[in-house]
Amino acid sequence: MEIVASSASRGRAESIRSGRCDAVPISSGVWVRDLVSKTCGAKGFSTFTASFDVGSRLQYHSHGFSEAIVVLSGMAQVAVEGRRYFLKAYDCIHVPAGVAHEAVNPSRDSELLTLSAFASPETSRDLLDADFPLCERGLANPLPENPESIVRFENASIYELSKGTEFRDLFAGRFGSVGICGGYGKFRPNSSLPCHIHQYDESITIIDGEAVCLVQGNRYELSGCDTAFVPQGRPHRFLNNSISPMAMVWVYAGSEPERTLVDPAYCDGSLIWPS
Repeated sequence: MEIVASSASRGRAESIRSGRCDAVPISSGVWVRDLVSKTCGAKGFSTFTASFDVGSRLQYHSHGFSEAIVVLSGMAQVAVEGRRYFLKAYDCIHVPAGVAHEAVNPSRDSELLTLSAFASPETSRDLLDADFPLCERGLANPLPENPESIVRFENASIYELSKGTEFRDLFAGRFGSVGICGGYGKFRPNSSLPCHIHQYDESITIIDGEAVCLVQGNRYELSGCDTAFVPQGRPHRFLNNSISPMAMVWVYAGSEPERTLVDPAYCDGSLIWPS
């Protein structure tokens, strides 16, 4: 993993992964960029983006852990044991451990870009030679008896963590995920989150605009799917100091979101965070 910036002043280090780092092919026309994993010291989870060329397919496979897939651009066609759904931008599907699924870019002219979170620090998959009866679900959601779950962006509850921000939870324990949760956050110009910590490791990918990330006295500028890894208990905050909106997808290595606010001086470094 190419780490473009890091600090190890106290405990495990935060790190920044470039959104423009080299991609690795995992199937014909499907390329992945690892963002957060055991390589940067993450515990209990990993995140990566996957680019699908026009018409490309990642065959049926399964994992030994929860996976959440968020569409960043384009439209995805995701089949789970034959139940085939269409996902639009920022829609999220969660697939439980051991459940077979495949992903396709059905477009004839546009790339598909997704962000996945695994409840494992290793980005692995078991390819399957599977053949399921096809059941078209389109833009419908799973039935209560289906193991998968979908949160449609347009229907997700909106909440404000601080003035000028808009957050939506896309996957969490209450939606069926185990060991991971995450969502979408939008920041209007000159807005920010207060300095805070988590009891879990966190991955934050900037999907629109430009962000300033402060982590325990260290400052980073992120854009274009650049991703910050922030270990458990490390004070941090994100700011939009630009004149345009900024948006992120955040992921925790825990089943439900939580945040503990701390003095902002711990983020800018004027106070030393206790070891």
